[in-house]
Amino acid sequence: MLKRLALILALAAALVAYLGYRAATADAVQRNFVWHVAGWPNGQNPVRLVLISDLHVAEPDMPPARLAGIVRRINALRPDCVLIAGDLVSDRYLSTRHVPFGEALAPLAGLTPTIATMAVLGNHDHWRNGGDAVAALRKHGVRVLSNDAARCGALAIGGLDDLHTRHHDVAATEAALRRIGGVRVMLSHSPDVFPEVSGARLTLAGHTHCGQISLPFFGPPSIPSNYGRRYACGVIRENGKFLVVTAGLGTSIVPVRWDAPSDFWVVTVGP
Repeated sequence: MLKRLALILALAAALVAYLGYRAATADAVQRNFVWHVAGWPNGQNPVRLVLISDLHVAEPDMPPARLAGIVRRINALRPDCVLIAGDLVSDRYLSTRHVPFGEALAPLAGLTPTIATMAVLGNHDHWRNGGDAVAALRKHGVRVLSNDAARCGALAIGGLDDLHTRHHDVAATEAALRRIGGVRVMLSHSPDVFPEVSGARLTLAGHTHCGQISLPFFGPPSIPSNYGRRYACGVIRENGKFLVVTAGLGTSIVPVRWDAPSDFWVVTVGP
């Protein structure tokens, strides 16, 4: 009887793991958000952004070849700028291969936005080697924003370095936004910076994976945020500001997802 029960439990666990892995490797969901800006600059076209985050390139679930497929999907959307909110690689506990930065990020060279691809670093990037991450991004044509800002059409994109590893500087980034002018958008790996941001009415972030594993009737047992579920996922409006939090593309710790599919966001900003 005990052997039969143990076998049933083992089979059930294997089934759950299999379904979780299938969910983790399924096509990312495209989500959309439109921000209508009062006082949009005359004569300026709307700007289309694609937000991706938490690539976590590692095998088995996110090899570089899978990232290349996602790049092709993004190119078909003809974005003005692609924004990458950090955690490019993963050194999680359950992976069959850790992929070097150069190989992991090579597919990003295939991105074809009309203006630029920009990125900030995440905690996993700093944990491995922030300098190597920056070098690989630049090699593959990605502009790295480290508490700095750059233009994307009528937008000023501020890029905060990682909060979790204490590399972020909100004041310096907002000063850079003011210097270059334009409608201000903040890019951050972690959504926890949102209450600190006063110089941008739209913040884009990742890091939480929308919980990655969300249990029926209970939700995610763990969210990597000091605010719990407040900034866990999706579009949040608070104090006249917007926050968009993506579930990301890859996985962390274990290569499974449950009721928290990977996604990327198409964010259109205009009058």
